[in-house]
Formats: sequence, structure tokens, C-alpha cells
Amino acid sequence: MPTQNAPLRVAISGCHRMTTPVPGSHNWASAFAVVPDTTVVAVFDHGADTREQFLACWQETWGEVPAYDDYGRMLAEARPDIVCVTTRTTMHAEQIEAAVDAGARGILTDRPLAPSLAEADRIFQACRRTDVPMALGLMRRWDERYRKLQQLLGDGLIGDVTCVAVLGNTSLVYNGCQLYAAALSLAGDPEPVWAMGLLDDLSDEPPDSRRRQDPSGRGWVGLSNGVHLSVSPEGAKGPAFTVLGSEGRLDILNDAGQVYHWELDARFGTLGSQPRIIDLPSESEPFAAGKAAVRDLAHAVRTGGKTALDTPEAAHVTEIGFAIHASSGAGGVRVEIPVVDRALRVEGPPDGNELP
Repeated sequence: MPTQNAPLRVAISGCHRMTTPVPGSHNWASAFAVVPDTTVVAVFDHGADTREQFLACWQETWGEVPAYDDYGRMLAEARPDIVCVTTRTTMHAEQIEAAVDAGARGILTDRPLAPSLAEADRIFQACRRTDVPMALGLMRRWDERYRKLQQLLGDGLIGDVTCVAVLGNTSLVYNGCQLYAAALSLAGDPEPVWAMGLLDDLSDEPPDSRRRQDPSGRGWVGLSNGVHLSVSPEGAKGPAFTVLGSEGRLDILNDAGQVYHWELDARFGTLGSQPRIIDLPSESEPFAAGKAAVRDLAHAVRTGGKTALDTPEAAHVTEIGFAIHASSGAGGVRVEIPVVDRALRVEGPPDGNELP
């Protein structure tokens, strides 16, 4: 454990996307490197070549970091404050449980959280057992543009939000969790309480198609504050959202690259003929949201607080994709959330760092 002023000790599990100094999605090493309150003291990966590439890339930053092919040994010898788990999803529950049991004070984990709700429950129980803060790395929760949109909607830009449409969702669990996290924040951060939907028909896809491993689909989700989410793979060539309100509409296109505000014309009860462009802050630096997530987690560890996407919020975004799967399996009926079938499994495509 560090002294009060010493940086928090970080161990990384699964560094196959962190062998370059270029900041970007999934490169958590690049975020830890610029947050003064953290320092990487150990790394685990099954691949010897990957470990060597990581060490060569970051030697000037952290010196001779011990590299392990044994995760348990790394935890025992490095005694990290924060463990960054970026191995394949099938490994998350076991590794997070082990990290908490070894005394880790914070967990940063990549998406999606787990291949089943039962394994997600294990993660939540481990973190709650000793009140360990967790950050599920879904970047839009720390993205300045989405945070600004959340503020504008909370201030009543379009009146009371009634519906958020999630467009361009290419898979219900792996990619979907990212978009559900953003959609829930736009809706006021309520809990999902029910869902219904159908998976897309992929019978024409080859047996080994990645699409079969985590299909796309269409769904409808009820939220605790009365807002509804609609989910569709269509309607955009990338992440997009339409937010409907009692006094207008917001179209968020190209992952918040363009945002259009339509005001309600009170005279006719219809939207105006021309939208107003909403100017949003541009990214202040590459992978700014990732760095903000690391700062958020470090602050939560220091203060005993929670992150912007901690266990309650992570549970909400994880339940939605599995709930639509469960509904589809029952013919599209409405299912309540939390989903009863905690063993329902959606592993998604291999993501590197497989078991040897």
C-alpha cells in the first residue's frame, strides 16, 4: 500500500493492446502513463512476445517492470492498489475476484464485463464485499461531449425526456454495453426494469461468423423513470442516438460529432422546420476519456468514493443486452430485469490473450 503521497501501484492483466505509446481505445497503459497518481508496477500476459513488446514500449516511463505469465504470482509479489483487467471477458470474474482477495483497492476493467450475468454477479459481489470501487471502461461515460449532452438534457433542453433511440448497435452485448451506458446517461441514469426484443436472423451467416457469437437485434427497454430505450442495428453508420422530449428532439450523429436540436413549435405542436446545431467541446487530447476514467478511479480509491461507472451502473448496462437475448429466446416476450436466467451465456468473439 502506498504512503499518502506515493502514486497508486497498478498491475495490468492482458497488455496485448498496450504495446504502443499512441493513446487510443483500450490502451490503458497510455492513460496510466499521464496520470501522476498512478504508476504501473507489474504486468501479466500469456504471450511472451507481448510481454516483451510492452516492456520495450514503456521502459522509459516505468523502468524495468516485472512481467508475469502467472496472474496469481503477480498479485502476490506486486501487491497492487489498482488492477486493470483487460484479458478476454471469460477471464474477468476469476481475475477480479482474485485481485480483490489479494487486497486490490480499485478495479478497472475493459468491456464487456462478463459473458454471463452469473459471472457479472460474482464481480459485483467481490467489489462490494470490501467496498472496492470499479470503473467499467465504457468511454462515453467520461467523454466531455456526452457529459455536456447529459447536462443540457438534465437542464431541460428538450423538456422531459421520454425516449432514447440507440441506433447502429452492431451486437447486443459486446458493443451494446457501450451504447447502453451512454443512452442511460442521456435518459437521466435510471435503472432498466424490463426489456423485450428479438435477435436478428443470422441463419445465412457462416457457422464461424463473428456475428453469430454476439448477434445484433432489436429491442425495447423500460426504465425506472418512465423513459424508454429503443435499440436497433439500423439507422446509422456508427453510434447515434435520438432523444425525444416533451418540448423537442435531439439527434446525436457520428458519435456526437454532429448534434441537432429541434424545438417544439408551441403554435402547432410540431417540431420547427430547421434544427439548431449544438456545439460541443472537442476532445482536448487523444484518449481523453480514458485518462479521465483513470483519474476518476484513482480519486475513488483515495477518497473511498465511487466512479462514474461503478458496480450499480455496470449492472444496469450489463443486464440490458442479456435481457434482450432472454426475451428473444422466449419469443420476444417482455422479461423483467434483473433477468432470471443468470446462466445465459454470450461470449462474443475472441479478444486476444486466450488461455494457453
